[in-house]
Amino acid sequence: MSFQAYQKTAARAEDPRATEYRLFAQVTRSLMNAKTLPMEAVRDRAEAIDWNRRVWSNLALDCASQDNQLPEALRAAIISLSIFVSKHGSHAMRNPEAIDDLVDINRTVMQGLMPQAGAGADQAVG
Repeated sequence: MSFQAYQKTAARAEDPRATEYRLFAQVTRSLMNAKTLPMEAVRDRAEAIDWNRRVWSNLALDCASQDNQLPEALRAAIISLSIFVSKHGSHAMRNPEAIDDLVDINRTVMQGLMPQAGAGADQAVG
């Protein structure tokens, strides 16, 4: 009986790529909303930018692990993007228009995670 319950749960478990896609969609939506905030809404903008930075920092930490199965060049690229996202996030705090760059990076990653989604990446984040 418990094995059947496990099988049902495993069948419903989300694919890791789909989970990453969903996370990027959520954080990207948050960034897009932050861009529309008035300049005085510093805290809300900072929360969205920091959430994005934390996502990328966690990706970089995972890529730095010897156990990571991604190709070395891809791991290095993700770590480099993480550094850029962190630095650019500080710039975006003072210039909300710079949030567009962070959104573009996230959308590109989303397209790579779910290539069959195609234009759906824009719909999921809009």
